[in-house]
Amino acid sequence: MKLIRKLISLTKDRDMKTFTKTLFAGIAAGAMIAGAATTAAVAMDYKGKTVKIVIPYGPGGTYDKYGVAFSNHLGNHIPGNPNIILQHMPGAGGAKAMNWFANVAPKDGLTLIVPLDNGVTNQLMRPKKMRYDARKFAWLGSSNQTNVVMVVRTDSGVTKLEDLKTKAIIGSTSGKNSSGYLNPMLIQGLFDYKIKMVTGYKGSSKSIFAMEQGESQMAAFNWLAWASKVPHWFTGDKPFARAIAQVGIFRDPDLPKSVPMINDLVTDEMDKKAVGFLSVAGLLGRGLALPPGVDKDVVATLRAAYDKMNADPAFAAELKKRKLRLIPSTGAQIQKVVNDSVDNASPAVVKHARKLIFGES
Repeated sequence: MKLIRKLISLTKDRDMKTFTKTLFAGIAAGAMIAGAATTAAVAMDYKGKTVKIVIPYGPGGTYDKYGVAFSNHLGNHIPGNPNIILQHMPGAGGAKAMNWFANVAPKDGLTLIVPLDNGVTNQLMRPKKMRYDARKFAWLGSSNQTNVVMVVRTDSGVTKLEDLKTKAIIGSTSGKNSSGYLNPMLIQGLFDYKIKMVTGYKGSSKSIFAMEQGESQMAAFNWLAWASKVPHWFTGDKPFARAIAQVGIFRDPDLPKSVPMINDLVTDEMDKKAVGFLSVAGLLGRGLALPPGVDKDVVATLRAAYDKMNADPAFAAELKKRKLRLIPSTGAQIQKVVNDSVDNASPAVVKHARKLIFGES
């Protein structure tokens, strides 16, 4: 929790660019340590082997897009240069893949996952459905941090968040464990808005397509999902859609300042803590992890490879081509955020967040 407080203190102005500069200083030091760790570790021989990256949603979303970029570049930095393939495992808002990964996935260092950014919050709020402990995953690192942004169709009649006091709106998402469900329902719980979420769509691409087809009028995903898939929605004199709210620790630099931070709109202390609790997902972003029980030397080897990938200009170029951002964090940094978040989570805050979102204590 001290690390999270430190990160939040660095982002009091919610300026991601300032946050990123501070983070990069730690990354540079982390990369040096990672290089030393690789030398000290008895590296696993990956020559001729195939590494699998599990994607917890269907194709087309940012989990998939980052996963593709990881598969194209991570192997270049692993001893033996293994082949890397993807396996999509959608279901239950990502919970199907996370549960499988924690309890069934081989622990031989050949199976990775692009873990849910809200894995920690889900674990604490829905322990009966989330059969994993995020602290036991070996986090290799992250390549992005981002906010969840609520977007509405312009023809819905909703021009600003406050309009939801009187106008009912239907949103689309994958399942009740997804950020696309948790954040809109948090907003409804905070402000008593008229939001109904329809689940069952296989990831952000299908949910956004549902908006385009008129099956829904709203969805909430990280901003890169919108910017990389449908940037044309937000241009011109009569844009197809507009962003009306964002949930996170910092302001997204690519969004107009008129798009409010939810934490700025709440005054109750417990409400603020509940928003902060969900905002931790933005710090985890898009990265990779190993299942529990993998040999520590294998973890060290793959963490070092991940750091080298994050520093590789070719990797950065591919992300840019895919309209994705590179904001790197080391595995040790992400592991600490996860461990602190779980270890120091206030039961009262978790209970309050669960009540706001699911209407239950």
